[in-house]
Amino acid sequence: MLRQALAITGIGIRSLPARWAPSLVIVVGLAGVVAVFTALLAMSTGFVSTLKATGRSDAAIILRGGSDAELNSAFDRDSTDLIKEEPGIATGADGKPLASAELMVIAELVRKDDVRHGANITLRGVEPAGLALRPQLRIIGGRTFTPGLRELIVGRGVLQQFQGAAIGDVVRMRGSEWKVVGTFAAGDAHDSEMWTDINVARSTFGRSGSSSVLAALDGPDGLARLKSGVAAEPRLSLDVLREQDYFGGQTKQFRQTIGFLAGVVTVIMALGAVFAALNSMYAAVATRSKEIATLRALGFGGSPVVMSVMTEALLLAVGGGVLGALIAYALFNNFSVSTLGQNFTQVVFNFKVTPQLVARGLVIAVVIGMIGGFMPALRAARLPVTTSLREQ
Repeated sequence: MLRQALAITGIGIRSLPARWAPSLVIVVGLAGVVAVFTALLAMSTGFVSTLKATGRSDAAIILRGGSDAELNSAFDRDSTDLIKEEPGIATGADGKPLASAELMVIAELVRKDDVRHGANITLRGVEPAGLALRPQLRIIGGRTFTPGLRELIVGRGVLQQFQGAAIGDVVRMRGSEWKVVGTFAAGDAHDSEMWTDINVARSTFGRSGSSSVLAALDGPDGLARLKSGVAAEPRLSLDVLREQDYFGGQTKQFRQTIGFLAGVVTVIMALGAVFAALNSMYAAVATRSKEIATLRALGFGGSPVVMSVMTEALLLAVGGGVLGALIAYALFNNFSVSTLGQNFTQVVFNFKVTPQLVARGLVIAVVIGMIGGFMPALRAARLPVTTSLREQ
């Protein structure tokens, strides 16, 4: 049976050039399904990987109790001082707590692809320890800001997506002017931010406290000790999170939205591809009816015919899937975009076409090919031999 199936399959594959039009319909249809599916999930994967890359497992972020984001959090300087004295926080070489009070303010810049509308950008005021707490951050152009002056350093993502953020430019925010003196790259969500001295940000924007405190943890049990210390302090009502967990948690809603959208679009396009495959394979069976009938008259069984038609459908499906994956990779891999994050500010990230996404796209193509080829394969196996041989 296997030899018969291989023989019929070989005949069918050699006749594909004569049936290139219906075969191309299957390939193009499945390429579209896989390309769209892969592109949508590549966007989700890129966003998730950007946020998950943000933050350390050995650092904690402290927010006001009940706050789910830094933008919603605020506490005064006295609370900040109390936090820094809590157990579980590592100390620096100078013997002081390795912690940075940070202030988040929403600024606005004009996008390069939409000059008529501004977009929200995160302005982060940090203490000197804020740079030491993020060893992955490096200055790639210019210099860092000078404490006490209205100077900014901007992330690489901001520079790519927005106007007026190059070194030497002046950014106007709420009646004040800030000079861009440097650019930095962190390889995470901080690339979507502008940074300055926290005290300058406080005085300019009329803030007296901070949005959060970032602290290095003292040993593996540092987080537990810090949580216990904060809970035991009656003057504090705070949430203590591992920094990595905080940023990773911000991806949930986006992943759910994109996953739902990808599912709906894929199902709709897959239905169209299934009908296209059915139509094309039925046409292929009709074209080869006399050939199949002749083989059946020579003693070939029905099962090898079914295997042959299914194999042909699967080969075309795999070809379409590979083409779709190549299109998605060529057009979207590392494509830079920005979207609103949980703080209602723009997060710049790159699409990521991963091998896992390609594999999932190919599985979808194979499933569609199997569904589209099954009924035509059964019809080919059940064609009456004498009737098919009499057909003109």
